[in-house]
Amino acid sequence: MPARMELYQRSGNDPEAEIAMFVLHLGSATFLLTEPVISAMTTGAATHVVTSQVKYLLGMKMPYISGPLGFFYIYAYVFENIKSVQLEALLLSLLSIVVLVLVKELNEQFKRKIKVVLPVDLVLIIAASFACYCANMEYTYGLDVVGHIPDGIPSPRAPPMNILSEVVTEAFGVALVGYVASLALAQGSAKKFKYSVDDNQEFLAHGLSNVIPSFFFCIPSAAAMGRTAGLYSTGSKTQVACLISCILVLIVIYAIGPLLYWLPMCVLASIIVVGLKGMLIQFRDLKKYWNVDKIDWSIWVSTYIFTICFAANVGLLFGVVCTIAVVIVRFQRAKTLSLKNMKELENKVKTEVEGENLQLVKIISINNPLVFLNAKKFHADLMNAIQKDNANNQTPDDINKCEQNVLLNSTSNGTCNGETSQPYPNEKCSVILDCTGLTFFDYTGVSTLVQAYMDCKGQNVDFLLANCTASLKKAVQYCGHLESDKHIFFESVSAAVGAIHLNKNLSKFSDHSEV
Repeated sequence: MPARMELYQRSGNDPEAEIAMFVLHLGSATFLLTEPVISAMTTGAATHVVTSQVKYLLGMKMPYISGPLGFFYIYAYVFENIKSVQLEALLLSLLSIVVLVLVKELNEQFKRKIKVVLPVDLVLIIAASFACYCANMEYTYGLDVVGHIPDGIPSPRAPPMNILSEVVTEAFGVALVGYVASLALAQGSAKKFKYSVDDNQEFLAHGLSNVIPSFFFCIPSAAAMGRTAGLYSTGSKTQVACLISCILVLIVIYAIGPLLYWLPMCVLASIIVVGLKGMLIQFRDLKKYWNVDKIDWSIWVSTYIFTICFAANVGLLFGVVCTIAVVIVRFQRAKTLSLKNMKELENKVKTEVEGENLQLVKIISINNPLVFLNAKKFHADLMNAIQKDNANNQTPDDINKCEQNVLLNSTSNGTCNGETSQPYPNEKCSVILDCTGLTFFDYTGVSTLVQAYMDCKGQNVDFLLANCTASLKKAVQYCGHLESDKHIFFESVSAAVGAIHLNKNLSKFSDHSEV
């Protein structure tokens, strides 16, 4: 084991830093970690892990290479010593990868039809170890094997603090990268299962999960995409599933661990590489970013390049700095919608509907760019305004007393003050989002806009977009797969109001026809 890795194993991944970040409430700063930056950084980190397994996949003897541009030095060494590739290890690696990918794809295709998913990783480990033992591959073909694995768990000891100064800088980077990878999976799960994530609490959880293992010289831990996907497929909902997994791992450590002496390293490397498939296929996001926002595409590519050229923490820092710089430049050039224009718009709408009251219609104007900086606040303000109206169950007379236009910006929330009255169940609430002031957007902003549309749809609220630019229409349709929902876009607010009244009249006509 290289000296640097031994230091990491002894010192953990600086969990004290994560706990300190929790105490300082630095979790609120994670909004700077945009989806393109996280995706590029995790993809680059996965690329580094795959690169570290190349020597085992090819059966080559290779010196420990690290530092800036180490990624390229490794592949340069491989091509310079291509004749030293061990054919047996290469063939066994290819066979293992093919089997793993094929079985995992079949499990994914038929997971709803079969009750028990085949644990192909465990089966491959047992089969490869047994074959290597019977054929004596370690000596016959010169294959590297895992070797002796200590029984059980080592006795707890305090981490050696005398080496802290040697690893504190890189350990801090490992802690940050592990946290970001875990947070990305947590946010993905939250979006899928409709719950919220406290970014600051994740710092505490991630730090504590590495404090106790540091006394047993454990490798730094973080969330795994493969294990998370496995929990999805089995329908797990609580931490009991993780407890069962831990018990099974403990059984393997005590009972099966010593039997893995004959496991070929090339097979183990193949399992690691295939396990990173979920992160590596994030390259497909490039097409999505290109169609939505080419600047986000550029940030993704540059962050990935910096990650593989230097390190994951360097790439992450570069991505955050680039994102902030882009937003600053965009905000300096942004145009906003003034309050005077909003009043004129309100009068124009009321005139064009020929004096008819805007019943249960809320007109909301975005007068700021919709990007990752204000996306969460926009979504929260919009949902609060809608839920407040639904909770009040206002009558049409009460709604006439409300201010129909709501300005949503970084300093004020849209509100509607009126007296509550009896419910008006036959009317359907509608929201018209005036996008005149939406001068630019990014992928996170468009995702939030699509999420708001889906949330309104789930609450039986019509969600209409008015005065959208062609680029915004294309981005919303592409990001949210709304090609079939083109009726949500209108050229003006008055056109949207007219469509609402037309639908209402058609609905009333249909009700009378049924009677």
